[in-house]
Amino acid sequence: MVTIAGRAFLVLDDHELVLEAIGQRLRVDFPGCTIIYSGGSLKDAVNATRTAHCDCAIVDLDLGDGATVAELVSSFTLHGIPVVVVSALGRPEVIKAALAVDVSAFVTKRSSATFLTTAIKEVLKGGTWFPADMAGVLLQESGSVDLSGQERRALTLYASGLTLDMVARRMDVSPNTAKHYIDRVRSKYTAAGIASRTKMELNTVARNEGMLP
Repeated sequence: MVTIAGRAFLVLDDHELVLEAIGQRLRVDFPGCTIIYSGGSLKDAVNATRTAHCDCAIVDLDLGDGATVAELVSSFTLHGIPVVVVSALGRPEVIKAALAVDVSAFVTKRSSATFLTTAIKEVLKGGTWFPADMAGVLLQESGSVDLSGQERRALTLYASGLTLDMVARRMDVSPNTAKHYIDRVRSKYTAAGIASRTKMELNTVARNEGMLP
């Protein structure tokens, strides 16, 4: 049984009514919890996690600031903070992009509040939670070539527009290691007969594989 008292959350969404509704739900279902951040700024949310412990980030994927799915999710997952996505964007390519950077749960905004609570409790236990109607998307996650988890993360981040240095920081590895991951990705797709030499070609690859929406 998951311990729910004293948990710390952040809620990242650009709609005040959504923030208020999620905040109320957390306080009811997780008595004594702390919300270390509630707002629509990715930068401010990340800064909050640097000064306070966070057990779970509840994140919308469309903040209207141009941030990609990979940027939003990896800002937390690559620092050990599990992410529960609550989003109106339920397209398969969006879900797969989130999965590529280790989202722990995905709840659409048309779901009931009970679904959100269930998802968060599963994530706090170290598990994952996805609606049954997403099963088809999960089964399609592997893509056309066999990439390791780190290679998929590196490709998703790099193809989303980040520099190699930024990818390295997001993955908490050296720039040389990040470059090694990208070089391996290029080699695997080239061997499969898929153009992947340039960053633009890698962006096309990532979109075709469903890693980017």
